[in-house]
Amino acid sequence: MTIDIFMQQVINGISLGSLYALVAIGYTMVYGILRLINFAHGDLLMVAAYAAIYAVTLWSLPWQISFPLVMVLTGMFGILLDRVAYKPLRDAPRISLLISAIGASFLLENLAIVIIGGVPKGFPRPEVFAKVIELWGLRIQVLTIYTPVLTLALLLGLLYIVHRTKVGKAMRAASKDFETTRLMGINLDRIIAVTFFLGSSLAAAGGIMWAMKYPQVNPFMGVIPGLKAFIAAVLGGIGNIVGAVLGGFVLGLGEILIVALFPQMAQYRDAFAFTVLILVLLFRPTGIMGEPITDKT
Repeated sequence: MTIDIFMQQVINGISLGSLYALVAIGYTMVYGILRLINFAHGDLLMVAAYAAIYAVTLWSLPWQISFPLVMVLTGMFGILLDRVAYKPLRDAPRISLLISAIGASFLLENLAIVIIGGVPKGFPRPEVFAKVIELWGLRIQVLTIYTPVLTLALLLGLLYIVHRTKVGKAMRAASKDFETTRLMGINLDRIIAVTFFLGSSLAAAGGIMWAMKYPQVNPFMGVIPGLKAFIAAVLGGIGNIVGAVLGGFVLGLGEILIVALFPQMAQYRDAFAFTVLILVLLFRPTGIMGEPITDKT
């Protein structure tokens, strides 16, 4: 393998890892407060991708308006998901929340099949993202550059909210001790709603970028990316925002490079991600940047 090809694959790995990171942030935020693995989170990629298609084609909105609007609408949909599927079970055993999350995932996928149909739809990728530039002898799609830049920009914005605002301070307090935060008079329903809104909006950004990278949208498009983003969150340290992003980059780079270095293992690419999950759970269950897990019941 030449150095040019290796660098090309590194760039592709960073771009893929950025997509995992955007979705992993939502997993880690919800888990940090509710100790809930929101398995319906990956399906928000699908919801956002379909919403973006209809915003561009049916409503004839320019992508500069459609994509931010879809992020906001998906964030609101995330709040609705919490209100319907999780809030009634807030004081129930956690296994009930987990079952509800799995049920919500299946419901979203099958609703999409019934309402929209199972035939894949093409995604209207703007021309600006389809351009290819040559840089230092490498041919790079513009989207490959925009994806990690967008991820880092959204991460910085999220970190500002979490560490520099009152809402963020309340979110951090709830992640440390849920019941004590409630006793101090903080409106936890509002804090949880903000958490779902932010996480779902970032998942929408990931879904739109994913649909532009792989421009075919179907009701099950969020299943594998959602599972891999969950693995990235566990790898980085679930409950840690920066760790989730780091886990996404590590997983994306690992997937691409293992195929680049060992082409005969291309069919085992997905197996690599799940192997990483097993190894992390065996040898470092708290992840790269995770804190010791404490029971918050």
